[in-house]
This record gives sequence, structure tokens and C-alpha cells, in this order.
Amino acid sequence: MRCSTSRFRCARSRSRRWTGACAAVLAVLGVQAPSAAPLMRPDADVVQKLLDDLVRRDGFPAALAAVRSRDGRVRDYTAGVGDLRTRARTPVDGEVRIGSNTKTFVSVVVLQLAGEGKVRLDEPVETYLPGLIRGNGNDGRRVTVRQLLQHTSGLPEYTMFLDLAVAPYRYDYYEPRRLLDMALQQKPAFAPGTRWKYTNTNYIVAGLLIERVTGRPVAEEITNRVIRRLGLRHTYFPAVGERGIRGPHPDGYQQDPGKPLVDMTDLDPSWAWAAGQMVSTPAEINRFFGAVVGGKLLKPEQLREMRRTVAVSPRVPAGYGLGLFRRPLRCGGQSWGHGGDIPGYSTWNSVTDDGRAAAIAVTRTPFPSEAAEKHLDAAIQTALCGS
Repeated sequence: MRCSTSRFRCARSRSRRWTGACAAVLAVLGVQAPSAAPLMRPDADVVQKLLDDLVRRDGFPAALAAVRSRDGRVRDYTAGVGDLRTRARTPVDGEVRIGSNTKTFVSVVVLQLAGEGKVRLDEPVETYLPGLIRGNGNDGRRVTVRQLLQHTSGLPEYTMFLDLAVAPYRYDYYEPRRLLDMALQQKPAFAPGTRWKYTNTNYIVAGLLIERVTGRPVAEEITNRVIRRLGLRHTYFPAVGERGIRGPHPDGYQQDPGKPLVDMTDLDPSWAWAAGQMVSTPAEINRFFGAVVGGKLLKPEQLREMRRTVAVSPRVPAGYGLGLFRRPLRCGGQSWGHGGDIPGYSTWNSVTDDGRAAAIAVTRTPFPSEAAEKHLDAAIQTALCGS
């Protein structure tokens, strides 16, 4: 997958190589900022119908959602089947691979380290990882920590070298340094700080930085600093060699053009590592992003830095902060989130400053059509804004 410049979605290369676990939560680029409209409480039947349509009309095997209203009420939804072979029901708030939502967890840890005085956002990466980024014009002395988290570093993408659609490779284990070495075979996409481009390599480096500064594995830091702190029982960073999903979950499927659906539930997610390896549920994704935006995980100064966004395109009224997308809502105001794709699963999510939250996961990649993408975005907007 790669983050397309024409849409906030993950486009696939013709060679079937996955060129990134990028955010899928945001709407089609080029839309105009919505005018304010009366805020309406989302009707449960409307949200359920939209999920049913994602299955019936758009061909997703399953859809799962969790919606939290401004008064704190949480509703869970399911549609479709969790297993196409057995026709088992989709588990309520089932565990799914959350792809690039992992990046927000990583960003939170880096920002916590900044709040502790252990990392400086505008310091070169070289300060913390001396000599690591070298070759083909890539230079860690010119890239700052902020630029990693903001996707303005210009570092090249590593995932273009992976072909996860070929069954043997989906079970391979990849060391993080091996992933970085793949990226550094290429020249930078642009000079650091001059453009924005979504690149998974940035968060591989951010994960390595966390490990160097703390002396502990990135999975442990995320677990201790975020997951346990929030009491998330179904959110985790898979262990080395772990291929399955631990708790109740729908199976995830991939369908390449002209090919049958392939069950991709079990795979080794090490190729995504700090850029997209984690597992969670829709409800716990909402809790995490609500805690981030609500200031429960970061000091005020670091939260302000996280929410300072840069434009991702001159044609779109949205921005990217430090591991966080900002998007306008059709009912007025804005929402914050990320989203992520990984073979078999796509997760879209947004939260608002007044406590509303919505997360929807579907179990087929890539999207069967552009219309399906628009329908999924409409479901998120309806969940947050009402019918």
C-alpha cells in the first residue's frame, strides 16, 4: 500500500507490492471544507444500515464499528460474517489489525520522551541514532525528530520492496534495521522539511529512536506508557514470531485484481513494525484517540505540538500533525484520527474535542471500488454528525 497523493487512501502498485500501511480514515482529497450544519445525534438504525450496505453493496465480508456520542454513550455495531468459510458471526468489538494507527501510539511515546526532556523535536535524528541514516543522499544529520513524526523528512519508502501477496513471504520475519536498509537503497524523495509525503520509513526510524533513548523494546514502551495506562485489554503489539490474532476477531481477506479472495488473517506483521504492527478493537481505538486528544497521555506543550498540522496537499482542507490527521466535519468543526490498512483489514477512525468518536473496521483489502471508499467515509461522518 502507499498513501496516494490524490486521495487519503492506500493505493496498490501494479506489482501487488504493499508500499505502506497508510491512513485510510480521511475522505477523498479535493473536497471543499464543509459548511456548518446542525449537529444531530446519530441514529443507531442509520449507522447499522450504512454498515449493512458496506457488506451488501460494497462486498466487504464484515464491518465492525464503535460509536461514542458526546454524552459518553457507546454503541457497537456489526455486519456481515467473521469467517466466509464457516459463516460465523462477526464478533462484537472484535480484534483487528489496525495498521498505521500504530504510528499514533509511537508518536505519543516520542512526545512523552520529549516532555521528560529525553528527546528534542527539532534535534537531528543523528543525535540519537548516530550514523544510522546514511547513503544515497540520505543523511540523519539533516532530518529532525519532528520531520519523522510529521512525514516531512523526505526519507524514501521501504515497503515497495515487499511482496506480501505471495504466501511464503507473508510469514517472513523482518528486523527493523533490515527494513531501513531497504529504504536507504533509494535517494530521498525531497530535501527534509520542504514537502509532506506519507512514508512508513519515518516511523521505523522513530521506533528505533525510542529503543535507543529508553534502552527498551518499542513494544514494551507502548505497552507500559499507553496500553496499561489506559487499561486497554484488547490492544497489543504482537510479539516476535506471533502470526495470529489473540482474541475474538473476524478474518481478514485480500483480493488482487482478477484473483480470488485470500484469507490473510495469519501473517507475520514484523514488516510493518512501528509503522503498523498493532492489534486493537474499534472501541479501544476510540478510547485511545479520545485520551490523546483529551490530554490524558501528553503534557499540554507536547499535545500542542502534536496538533500543529501541515498541509498534505494544496487541494485538501485537512492536515497532518505529529502522528495525527486533522479533518473537517460536514456538520462543522473538525475531528482527529489516523486510520490504517494492512493486508486483510482497513480501519477508519476519528474523534472530536467534545468527546464524540467513531471507528469502523472492514475486512477486505484493497477496497473493491472508489465508491466503497466514499461509503465508508460517509459512515464515519454520519456516526459523528448524525443522519
